[in-house]
Amino acid sequence: MSQFRPSLEHVGLAARDSAALAQWYLRVLGTTVRWTNEATPPAFLLELPAGGIVEIYPAVEPAADAAPNGRQGLRHLALKVENLDEARNALEAAGVIFSEPVKPAGGGGRVQFFSDPEGNLLHLVERP
Repeated sequence: MSQFRPSLEHVGLAARDSAALAQWYLRVLGTTVRWTNEATPPAFLLELPAGGIVEIYPAVEPAADAAPNGRQGLRHLALKVENLDEARNALEAAGVIFSEPVKPAGGGGRVQFFSDPEGNLLHLVERP
């Protein structure tokens, strides 16, 4: 009998402007395009430099509001980094603004939150 052992394949982001948001992920996070449907508006599968995929596709309706991190449901995309300080400096040089200070991470390490241009919450996580 086979064993059910799922792993995370990708995270999907429905975007107001999928092309502009994909360009931000390409420029700021160094993703590469694995696939695009070249539709108008387009959808993308973007691969992060150290693995993992972010799918960006056109939203069919706007979000009611930007949900705070404590609200029920999927709330943030955590990006594992070897050195949080170096990663923060690189992102700041690319124009990212960090709205909160570095905090302890659940399970050990440190985290620091920021948002993409459409208000999606991301954070850097450095673990020992």
